[in-house]
Amino acid sequence: MTALIWDNVGERYFETGIDRGVFYGTDGLGVAWNGLISVKESPSGGASKPYYIEGVKYLNVPTKKEFAGSIEAYTYPDVFSEYDGWATLPHGLAVDEQPRKPFNLSYRTGVGNDTEGIEHGYKIHLVYNVLASPSAAEYNTLGEDLEPSTFSWNFTTTPIRPPSGLLRPISHVVIDSKKTNPTQLLFIEQYLYGTDSRPPTLPTLDELFSLFENPMVTLIIQPDPVTGISQLVESDTVRGDLRGRLNEGIYVRGDFSRLFESTTAGIFTLES
Repeated sequence: MTALIWDNVGERYFETGIDRGVFYGTDGLGVAWNGLISVKESPSGGASKPYYIEGVKYLNVPTKKEFAGSIEAYTYPDVFSEYDGWATLPHGLAVDEQPRKPFNLSYRTGVGNDTEGIEHGYKIHLVYNVLASPSAAEYNTLGEDLEPSTFSWNFTTTPIRPPSGLLRPISHVVIDSKKTNPTQLLFIEQYLYGTDSRPPTLPTLDELFSLFENPMVTLIIQPDPVTGISQLVESDTVRGDLRGRLNEGIYVRGDFSRLFESTTAGIFTLES
């Protein structure tokens, strides 16, 4: 057995900051949320509820936890207006007091430590079925110092039943960069933020669980000079020769692959 050690170098963690806010509408497509200042997570429930028999505490059962919070921003995506109870009419006319609609949201928070600072890692938060309600907005006269107005919304969520029957319905999911395979993390970020060839989308809970049950990995080709047979070894970085899922056995060239197509179609050479 090993005795406990406190405050090891590299293990003094802290969390700070928020960036990469993305709004996802009912069409599933993501839009960058510029000007996002903060997301305050204020879950409710989860408190213990005691039960007594003959004056003695018999059970102490936690109540169901529900995810809620508030958003503060300098501005918001144009498409968000219709989810905030506005209807946009032709030629620049917008009307208030319309029905609100649920949306999805993602944002990233930083994880730092004592050796790498805020570059240590991050967490990607996915929030499903968000319904926002506005708080008071205040506009003041201009003075000597310019102070931009901010917008804020309180929000609640409606949880979704996950594919696993062992879990309760979910509305908030976190992806930890330090615990996720680098290739899988890159794949998820391309899914969420989009690429030149595909739009940004938020996976459903079923899709998300499936993606993590069969993660995308990077493989390195290790030739054996004795047998002439090469082995595939999983890489712990995004650098490698092949990229794919182990359960499928189908791979494509990695971004940093040493495989190069030869003059014969379908034949590749491995550069050292």
